[in-house]
Amino acid sequence: MTDPQPEFRPLPGQAEELTQGLRRILAPNPSPMTFRGTNTYLLGTRDLAVIDPGPEDQAHLAAIADACQSGQHISHILVTHAHLDHSPAARALSRTTGAPVYGFGPPEAGRSAIMQVLAAEGRVGGGEGVDGDFLPDRLLADGDTVSGSDWTVTALHTPGHMANHLSFAWQGALFSGDLVMGWASSLVSPPDGDLGAFMTSLRRLAQTDWRVFFPGHGAPVVDPAARLQALLAHRQAREAAILAALQDGPADAATLARRIYHDTPAALLPAAARNVLAHLIDLSEKSFAAPDGPLTSTTRFTRR
Repeated sequence: MTDPQPEFRPLPGQAEELTQGLRRILAPNPSPMTFRGTNTYLLGTRDLAVIDPGPEDQAHLAAIADACQSGQHISHILVTHAHLDHSPAARALSRTTGAPVYGFGPPEAGRSAIMQVLAAEGRVGGGEGVDGDFLPDRLLADGDTVSGSDWTVTALHTPGHMANHLSFAWQGALFSGDLVMGWASSLVSPPDGDLGAFMTSLRRLAQTDWRVFFPGHGAPVVDPAARLQALLAHRQAREAAILAALQDGPADAATLARRIYHDTPAALLPAAARNVLAHLIDLSEKSFAAPDGPLTSTTRFTRR
């Protein structure tokens, strides 16, 4: 598989200055789903906001502590969403620094009505990598601001990859979590992920002229407008491919994933099937397809 960002190779544990008042520390958790690892951001020059402290890894926690220079202290911990590669270190970091943890809410916060039903029924699977213990000290609603001595961020509720996903706007830049990344498109796995909400969040972000995105994984996105349009077009093409495949007859998500994701390694096909399921649920909501019976992860869908 071709490396999507061969030039992006920061060393884990080393604080790297990205711009005045902003540094990044890469967590040592590379994987097919996290790329090189989780990007933890340190914002500010006196009061520091730690954005996405990452997994509860002692070496990474030590690297965050070591990055605090003379006259600096961690005053805020901001979490984009409750996945195990983003949020667990928040608890330990809060205990050692006294800084409160900010987030939209627990993992299920922000689910749409259909996703609440699917979660309650428990028939569509999901739950990959969810930090079930995540509970912020302070809740942030869409549009809320958080400030330190020399920085202010605005929280934007951007569900899709996960219901409780926040992005943080700062001086024309956006900490985009896992909603928008340059190296790959996001996993959308119901009921935590919601394809309809994902598209709505992308379209919302496209209404602003952003300078740069700082994602949860991978290099900064230096042309946000183009990346947003590419992601929207990618999902629209997937939807068209699914509808075309359904013309051959009813099929389930796994079958459709094998037909559509031609160049995807076998190890990533289960994740591809989750993305297809998200599309099928969205198509069902839009009356373009219908499940043949109760909706589960293996239900076959028919094109309407």
